[in-house]
Amino acid sequence: MYQKKEILKYFLVFVFRICSSTDTIGPNQSLKDGDILVSSGNAFALGFFSPGKSRNRYIGIWYNKVPEQTVVWVANRDNPINGTSGVFAIDPAGNLVLSDESRNLSVWSTNMSSITLQKSSSAQLMETGNFVLFQDQSRSVIAWQSFDYPTNTILPNMKAGLNRKTGLNKFFRSWKSHDDPGTGEYGYKLELNGTPQFFFYKGPDRLWRTGPWNGLRWSGVPEMDLNFIYNISYVENDDEVTITNVVKDPSIFARTVLNESGILERLTWQGPERGWARIWYAPNDQCDNYAHCGAYSNCDLFNLSEFECSCLPGFEPQQERQWYLREASHGCKRKQEESVCGNGEGFIKVKNAKVPDTSIALMTKNLGLTACQELCLKNCSCTAFASANISGEGNGCITWHGNLVDIRQFPNNGQDLYIRVSAAELAQNTRNSKGFHGKRLATTVIASIVGMLLILFLACWLSKKKRNGAKGETKPLFSSSTGLTSYDSRGKEMDGSGTNAKVSVFDVNTIISATDDFSESNKLGEGGFGAVYKGRLDSGQEIAVKRLSKISGQGNEEFKNEITLIARLQHKNLVRLLGCCVQQDEKMLVYEYLPNKGLDNFIFDKTRRSFIGWSKRFEIILGIARGIIYLHEDSRLRIVHRDLKASNILLDTSMNPKISDFGLARIFGVDQTEANTNRVVGTYGYMSPEYAMQGVLSIKSDVYSFGVLLLEIICGRKNSSYIQDNTVNLIGHVWNLWREERALDIVDSSLENSYDVNKILRCIHVGLLCVQECAPDRPIMSEVAFMLCNETRLPYPKKPAFIFNTASTTPYSKSASAENRSVNDMSITMVEAR
Repeated sequence: MYQKKEILKYFLVFVFRICSSTDTIGPNQSLKDGDILVSSGNAFALGFFSPGKSRNRYIGIWYNKVPEQTVVWVANRDNPINGTSGVFAIDPAGNLVLSDESRNLSVWSTNMSSITLQKSSSAQLMETGNFVLFQDQSRSVIAWQSFDYPTNTILPNMKAGLNRKTGLNKFFRSWKSHDDPGTGEYGYKLELNGTPQFFFYKGPDRLWRTGPWNGLRWSGVPEMDLNFIYNISYVENDDEVTITNVVKDPSIFARTVLNESGILERLTWQGPERGWARIWYAPNDQCDNYAHCGAYSNCDLFNLSEFECSCLPGFEPQQERQWYLREASHGCKRKQEESVCGNGEGFIKVKNAKVPDTSIALMTKNLGLTACQELCLKNCSCTAFASANISGEGNGCITWHGNLVDIRQFPNNGQDLYIRVSAAELAQNTRNSKGFHGKRLATTVIASIVGMLLILFLACWLSKKKRNGAKGETKPLFSSSTGLTSYDSRGKEMDGSGTNAKVSVFDVNTIISATDDFSESNKLGEGGFGAVYKGRLDSGQEIAVKRLSKISGQGNEEFKNEITLIARLQHKNLVRLLGCCVQQDEKMLVYEYLPNKGLDNFIFDKTRRSFIGWSKRFEIILGIARGIIYLHEDSRLRIVHRDLKASNILLDTSMNPKISDFGLARIFGVDQTEANTNRVVGTYGYMSPEYAMQGVLSIKSDVYSFGVLLLEIICGRKNSSYIQDNTVNLIGHVWNLWREERALDIVDSSLENSYDVNKILRCIHVGLLCVQECAPDRPIMSEVAFMLCNETRLPYPKKPAFIFNTASTTPYSKSASAENRSVNDMSITMVEAR
């Protein structure tokens, strides 16, 4: 009896082990049609399937938690089984084998050497979607894995690229069609000629390329800076050249697919209602098409011409007639009179570029930019050079010796490319380009139109300064005809209507003296366009100086924009501009000094946020709202700020809020409700979905940003901060708790019980109304202020934008505060986020 019990015990244990090991195939087990393996966390399943309308059967891996079957890997993609007679198992030699029992035929095998395998081999479906064949029972050595033999999908944690030790270079190939997973005509592969870069192919023809890795991203994929889903790891050493994307939030389902239509696209699962949403794709526009404009040309969708193609400096159209007929595939040639070898030649910088195809380029490590220029200058065959690493960590030099192909322009986040030109060409371009001449960079000149205006302004100022004879005395920069807000002779603010408007110009020596030569001790902070310093004038007045970085994203247009806008706008909740300084290659804005700096220094600081109680926070909220109402409705100009965020809300001595940083603001017509733009600028985490993903801008874009700010002030947390396993940002967290009637759980713990429950619930409610996904559903700011201050009935908020919820919704936005998420089936390819 005892022996029978023991036998039954061991039998039950054995059966239990087989039944519970649903992610593994052992030596004596097989998978028949209808059986599936499921990974330990239920993310992926492996089994037999038939795609679309096909009746053929394949072994594949798909998402187990996604209602619609989404296949990410296929074993026998080109050898289907007809019928349900397939068996998947480990053969006596230790290989995985797919057989068609009805035909007594093996249709697919891992085909690894029997020397490396053992009869105790086992295969396991991992939670990452990788199917791994282990060499022995201990599972200590991997003999084969599906991640090494991908089909059309790049999954998170999968290394894409080359294993130098084994020589394995993963080649991703599209399906033939939705119904046929067979090897299609589109491919995606890493090429090592010159410097490593991925190419997208149709048959043997190149369609698109990533460009080389520049220390931060692929040169041709500026959107990588705005990544919010993945942590990206690029490795290039003696063992491998690979790139790996790891999902920041494991609950997010994301994949990159080479589809049968010839598009490489990145997708995230948006829940049953939305399905798979595209967040990035390539090729995206005509400038993405490989060598679209031919050799020695630049493709720029943002130039003033109707034609996107232009010749590089020192070059002219190869066939002028075709060029002017908008047929640029023949490209450009060097001007015949040009001599670029030993005749005083130099280099002209092309900014924000995707560098040329590096297949014929040379990489030289451990060279800085100046040494790289000298290296290229010594070799007459060198046509261009660029830095191999723009991350600030390490250096390197890329030089091109032949045709420069597939260059394109980005609005931002490109890199500097230096084109070899003659001495004559160099001289002609010094007014609007920055070039190397001999062993030095040519002088940077302000763009012609803005430069002429600034020179005119400076001439007026110098004339008045000479008459007054007072060193460092500030004088009007803009006359009354400019329509800018002014200060009268007593220093009193004039009406913001634009009558008699004047802005003061400060001598650079005055600024240097006031800031103690921009000492670190006076540095207030670092923004997207440069540093801000505290200063004190000889009169004793404290000032804040925004010193624009020479390499910042803010150029002459943004600089002029900020001067013009702030000078016209006068409101107690807007920061006051005192003047500017344009001298000695410096561009600086001088503001009133606000000692408490930005709102972010308080609400996001664990210690300082306790200094602001609920009553003061509510006053700040209302002050911000009043400032935005003035911009949208009460000023003579209708202004959309475009970059409302906590760090752009400054606090005076009484903690009153003042909206700052108008460099990205947009003027609207009186009757204008929205605008479309190809230049999406701002900060991710605060950008509305229609603007971030479609470039549709309106006052409702600022309303969305205000809603994010409002929730941040209540919670004391950034929208981009990770809150819970089932949300990616603060908005998603608030929305979940609101639906569960637990909205008070989000309130900053430092407020303790000092707040009015009804008022704070009303504020949360209004915040959710402001961040609704559809712009027409959001209130205007005057309605927001009314709802905040009055016990009126509020509509129930609809689902917010940019949230991730494992049950039904997912996040995103393209961005870069890069934790934000978007919900639109579009990509952002023209973003200038900070």
